[in-house]
Amino acid sequence: MVSFGKKLKERQIQEWQGYYINYKLMKKKLKQYANQSQAVVLDRRYVLKDFSRMLDHQIETIVLFLLEQQGALARRISELNEQKDSLQEQPDLAKINELREAYQAVGRDLLKLLYFVEINAIGLRKILKKFDKRFGYKFTDYYVKTRANHPYSQLQQVFKHVGLGAVVGAISRNLADLQDRQGSYLSIYDQPALPLQDPVVDSMQAAVDRLSHSTNFLNFMAQHALIMQEELPTPVEEEVDDQRYHFMSLLLNLANTFLYMVNTYIIVPTADDYSMSLSAAATVCGIVIGAMAVAQIFSSVYFSAWSNRSYFRPLVFSSIVLFVGNVMYALAYDLKSIPVLLIGRLLCGFGSARAVNRRYISDCVPLKIRMQASAGFVSASALGMACGPALAGLLQTNFKIYKLTFNQNTLPGWLMAFAWLIYLVWLWISFKEPVRDTEINNVPQESKAGPDRKSARSQEPDALEKGVVEPLLLKSPENPHDEDEQEDDESEEAPEESHRPANSIAAAYRLLTPSVKVQLLIYFMLKYAMEILLSESSVVTTYYFSWSTGTVSIFLACLGLTVLPVNLVVGSYISNMFEDRQILLASEIMVCLGILMSFQVIIPYSVPQYVCSGLLLFVSAEVLEGVNLSLLSRVMSSRLSRGTYNGGLLSTEAGTIARVIADATITLAGYLGESMLLNVTLLPSLFICIVSILATFWTYNSLY
Repeated sequence: MVSFGKKLKERQIQEWQGYYINYKLMKKKLKQYANQSQAVVLDRRYVLKDFSRMLDHQIETIVLFLLEQQGALARRISELNEQKDSLQEQPDLAKINELREAYQAVGRDLLKLLYFVEINAIGLRKILKKFDKRFGYKFTDYYVKTRANHPYSQLQQVFKHVGLGAVVGAISRNLADLQDRQGSYLSIYDQPALPLQDPVVDSMQAAVDRLSHSTNFLNFMAQHALIMQEELPTPVEEEVDDQRYHFMSLLLNLANTFLYMVNTYIIVPTADDYSMSLSAAATVCGIVIGAMAVAQIFSSVYFSAWSNRSYFRPLVFSSIVLFVGNVMYALAYDLKSIPVLLIGRLLCGFGSARAVNRRYISDCVPLKIRMQASAGFVSASALGMACGPALAGLLQTNFKIYKLTFNQNTLPGWLMAFAWLIYLVWLWISFKEPVRDTEINNVPQESKAGPDRKSARSQEPDALEKGVVEPLLLKSPENPHDEDEQEDDESEEAPEESHRPANSIAAAYRLLTPSVKVQLLIYFMLKYAMEILLSESSVVTTYYFSWSTGTVSIFLACLGLTVLPVNLVVGSYISNMFEDRQILLASEIMVCLGILMSFQVIIPYSVPQYVCSGLLLFVSAEVLEGVNLSLLSRVMSSRLSRGTYNGGLLSTEAGTIARVIADATITLAGYLGESMLLNVTLLPSLFICIVSILATFWTYNSLY
């Protein structure tokens, strides 16, 4: 991999070279500060003021040139508009074609300007990140807050790009007016969804969407860092993405996500009754529920590896295995066999294709709609989590067909088997295998470095589901230089080694920094606490409150329905008012409080106590999961952003192992009696939660 400074120089338009951000100069300035700080103690205020002055000068150069180019484009559009007005009086087809080509030429020049802005925005983000990591100052926070809202802000010219949007609109409207619209007198303002056929317009819109995605950090000014694309923009990438993308295939992946979450939670309200009907203890429900998670530990690995070669075949295999697993789950009742029941659940876990669903979104969905696709992934998961228990509550019937029993215990299996069969037929008819990198023609080799870029976004479906966040970054004790510095200085010496994906779980683990390990510990803790709450709910509520299956189903469905509103509030409001590290720590404390409130102490255990503590624990864990996953996607090594053993797989494995241990804890605690179950299972949750809070404090003390 070539260093960022060299890539910046290569991508520059020759005649505009003097107007790009001088990344090399500012990098040398940082080294100068570092060398001086080793000899003498530098005044912090002097460093901040001196570097701010340099940045202000760089941004001013960029903005003045940007305004000059915008003005030149505006003049050209104004002259073309005059020609267009004269043609309305005396239409001439040849002149109309010439005029359309002239507008297209302006559009191509505008594309150059959009790439100019994006390259400078990325360079600015990288140098700010480098400063923060090198010196430990909150310089980004200071610089953005003092410059963003100032009435004479030049920073907003770069990151708001309002003027550029107006130029894009002018070109789009005029090209649309010149196109043959089959007698329609409507403009693009009357029909904003009307497809624009001109490829220049599509390219401009794609560039604007990418720029908005890369630089829309001013909406999150309370955040500590700018979150942008790591790589410089290339128009080829969007062309490649468009060849991969197929809407119905995306819909099928989201449907797979939804059905799998329904399959996971539909048995929770009745698992204890099913266990007792097979002459086992009620707490065996922990093993029944957890068997699916046990198998998922292994299925996540082979599905992740399989998705390197195909998306269609893993989804077909997943559907068949889930169909068979659910049939076995339903037949276990008439066979009076716990082993058949457990094998059925294990097969359901072996059919978990969530790794494929995430990978499809990150690799095959164009950047301009990837945020919506990621939100769809979260919504499908949340809806499935709520629908599972709700469906279980509706399946309160009992009848026989021949020798097969259909009741509240078996109907979840039969219903899901039928659903997966229908899904398999739909999948076979409608899914389109994406074009692989090796199959895409006319793509320059230089752009094929795209696995870095695309896979760097492989964590984006879990990160964007929850919002944009700041990175938790630690200095390496072995090397005080930051990761970007290592990338710039060492990439030429070892281009293959520095960005080679991990080839095993052990290799991936060795790439984890202390801050990443803390984030994984937090993820483990919240998944453990949530699994304890959900999996033992039917046993606990039956013992203390004599709740029916329908009541348990309503309670669990209500918990699931809180996911989307909570994420909406956090992503739209709370994340704009507080730093993510503050939200993270506050959420951990609230989870701990929810666990403490759940304990049965001297006073009799009541429904309000259980419902309130459960709601507090679940909602706090949802907030914590959102912030934690987003942070996790930003602090992992770039080598974990692609390949089979990627960061998404590591976080999935951590959460799945937590669920397995939690379900095993429920079953083991059952040997002590149902009266002891609640407190015994909550003790490990409390211990892990306290450890994660202490680890978070330690991380922030190291950082700040």
